Amino acid sequence: MKTSKKITIFLIILAIVIASVIVARHFVGKHFQKKFSKYPPPGVIVEVVQSSNFFDSIETFGTALSKKNKNFRVKKSEILDEKILIGKVFNEGEVLLRTKNEVIIAPFKGVLGKREIAQGVLGTESFILTLDDTSSIILNIKVPEIYLKILKPGLIAEVRSDAFDKIFYGKIDSVSSRVDPSTRSVLASITVDNKDLELVPGMLLDIQIIYNETQEIGVPENSLLIQGDTAFAYKVLEDNTIEKIEVKIGKRNYGKVSIIDGLSVGDKIVKEGISKVRDKIKIKIIN
Repeated sequence: MKTSKKITIFLIILAIVIASVIVARHFVGKHFQKKFSKYPPPGVIVEVVQSSNFFDSIETFGTALSKKNKNFRVKKSEILDEKILIGKVFNEGEVLLRTKNEVIIAPFKGVLGKREIAQGVLGTESFILTLDDTSSIILNIKVPEIYLKILKPGLIAEVRSDAFDKIFYGKIDSVSSRVDPSTRSVLASITVDNKDLELVPGMLLDIQIIYNETQEIGVPENSLLIQGDTAFAYKVLEDNTIEKIEVKIGKRNYGKVSIIDGLSVGDKIVKEGISKVRDKIKIKIIN
């Protein structure tokens, strides 16, 4: 067989193989397109973008002090009634305790307590009755001098304790006119509302002083896709398709992030389920 004829046959076979591959890929693609087109759009939770409160804060801690307190030294041998109602709230003018020589009267409304005198101290046959007005708690805190221009009476303070799963609210009453040269800090006093008498003197409390409060567009942290230094959100369009858009973010408070640019109030975004979606696909809203 001549060489030219062999080449011709080879080229014909090659052309048939190529054509077969192209046809096969076409039908395979059609098969998978038809197969996967049957899958329903992913279900996601959507949220309407709204304005939220954002702020800066100063974090510190302090020890709880009662609003008012009074101590009474009592000799055990002089008590007429052994039943001392520790923990009871007494009103002003009520009898706290009767002894042989006196009747102890509450000078103000407060909670009755008891403190033993340490062994070895002169007069250990005595103990101390305490009366604390804890309707408000006082916190004396030291704040670094760099915050001197920020600290002022009236600023809100959020107070937390490991003992309670809640926030107590207070405000700054006074700020010292001097900086302590040894610690480079400023002394400030905070009054915390304690109407339910949950906080007691001596507790260590975490304090967050709020300032620079603003209203900005806010979205949940888990609704953002962070890639390097860039943040993205999935915006929901009218036909329930989504668009991946770049957003510029700002402050973070309580699980929300402020959006400086990229979204507007009233926009819908994918709040939960961003790992299941991609740009330009259709979604199913399940909330």
